[in-house]
Amino acid sequence: MGIAIVNSGACFQLECIEGPRYRDYFDSAIRPEELTLESLAGHDVLIVPCHTPVHRISPRKQVLLDFLDQGGTIFASGRSKNEQWLPNVSFDPCPTNFWWWLTPGETLGTAIAKPEHSLFGYLDLKAITWHLHGFYDVPEGAEVLATGPENRPILYIDDVTTRGRMIITSLDPFSHHGRHFMPSATRFLDGLLPWLRTKDAIRSPD
Repeated sequence: MGIAIVNSGACFQLECIEGPRYRDYFDSAIRPEELTLESLAGHDVLIVPCHTPVHRISPRKQVLLDFLDQGGTIFASGRSKNEQWLPNVSFDPCPTNFWWWLTPGETLGTAIAKPEHSLFGYLDLKAITWHLHGFYDVPEGAEVLATGPENRPILYIDDVTTRGRMIITSLDPFSHHGRHFMPSATRFLDGLLPWLRTKDAIRSPD
């Protein structure tokens, strides 16, 4: 199971990509400008981490579409404006309350929407609970895995838009793990990255 990750050189991305905790999960780290079908050959999954600059990833939009049409999986996390470079993504940002947990009795409102999904053999509710940046209007037929307040999706899988698979989240785990801020983000990656190396992360051939 080959996994590539986009590396735009941010310090928190480098901590995730090169640090000892996760570096063995990545087979390749590729600059946005060097994304081609050739550089992605042999990889089943491409990770586009949080805060990847949109002006650097958008010019590679056709490469991403071609990778999906070949049956590849793209995991795209938050704060990267993925609605601008992935197909059929509709994002609704929200104000972010970074300190909700300081208020006694307050909850963030996140929930696991499909606990029977294999991903939640690796993740628990704490792993998707740190703060929220927005929600998605998911395409009909997509699989919502986690939600925020009012059951609005924050993590979903789209097997309907392309011949491949898009795993989309508004959560920004790479950013927070790499900055050593928000233990839940580390908890998220501790589960996500092993799961991405299983066959369940890949769309079954039609």
